[in-house]
Amino acid sequence: MEPTLTDAELTVLGLLLEQPRHGYELERVIEDRGVRAWTALGFSSIYYLLDKLAARGLIEAAATQATQRRSAKSRATYRVTAAGGDLCAAATRDALTALTPVRSRVLIGMANSPGLPEEDVVAGLTRRLGALREQLAEVRAARVRQEPLPAAASAIFDYSEAMLRADAGWTEATLGTLTKEAAVDKYDIKKARRELYAPSAKDFVVVDVPEMRYIVVDGHGDPNTSAAYAEAVEALFTTAYTLKFAGKKALDRDFVVGPLEGLWRADDPQAFVTRDKQAWAWTMMISQPDWITEDMVRAAVAEAAKKKDNPALAAVRLIRLAEGRCVQILHIGSYDDEAPTLDRLHHRYLPDHGLTFNGDHHEIYLSDVRRTEPAKLKTILRQPVKTV
Repeated sequence: MEPTLTDAELTVLGLLLEQPRHGYELERVIEDRGVRAWTALGFSSIYYLLDKLAARGLIEAAATQATQRRSAKSRATYRVTAAGGDLCAAATRDALTALTPVRSRVLIGMANSPGLPEEDVVAGLTRRLGALREQLAEVRAARVRQEPLPAAASAIFDYSEAMLRADAGWTEATLGTLTKEAAVDKYDIKKARRELYAPSAKDFVVVDVPEMRYIVVDGHGDPNTSAAYAEAVEALFTTAYTLKFAGKKALDRDFVVGPLEGLWRADDPQAFVTRDKQAWAWTMMISQPDWITEDMVRAAVAEAAKKKDNPALAAVRLIRLAEGRCVQILHIGSYDDEAPTLDRLHHRYLPDHGLTFNGDHHEIYLSDVRRTEPAKLKTILRQPVKTV
């Protein structure tokens, strides 16, 4: 087997072939030429490499004074032997034709990235892009310091800059794709309208609710026992998810399906305090982004009807609702435990603040009732109001 040289050994041997040098001279040339930008060569490894090359008979130390200690490596000047020159030439010819295998560690990182939160992947690639840009600036600065350059040196800098630009371009493009997907996926009504979907549980707050879009189904009666209520909720979520996937495919726009909401009304508002559920009429609904149109809703309902035999699908419609000034509070606990809070709203807060009803009682169900204990359910209780 022919003797071989590592990249670091070949680099040091080539620098000594130019002219005899000692360790500190090698360090200065490596730094000035920006060699570390295109080969792994640390300062602490230079003397280790010199020892290895000398042990192989590829370089030798120039004659030193008899009083000088052999261990004073920083003062020893090394030159290439005939054997070293021949091996350097052969290795250089091989290096000119060899293709560099793509084994960048970032590829392992990307392969493993599905196991990380998306924000961690974005943060890592952002730091990588910054480091690449810094390294590119350092290579360009090193080039400027040494200009005018011979053709070979100029080609080295050209290659280094091209590789760094390509890596930076790939990193930037990958980041762009990830951040675009993240931006699309982050549309969430609870975040976009945080002031409306994250009220305090301590006291009532006044909010101004702008016009918003909802898909809705109307009904009447006790939600705990009405088959029509269960069908309405199923129809809304089926339509909402169909709209979500259709929008992503056709418009490249996605959204988080919002929580179930309900407008509740009765001839006598006291029915909510007494929990006379048979007297309740309701409009169940799920908020929709502004880009959802009536045509899209009709298409989604038709698509959903092919897969689900649910009579409530035919009743799904898109509405615009502008509630305006409202009073709301976060209720934590069972739905049936809302009565004291509603009684306080109706008989204390509203009269004390010169307000009265101006629309349907509105509830927003932030918890999944199937997975949450009744005592931990979170529900926003909202009441449109006006001045008396």
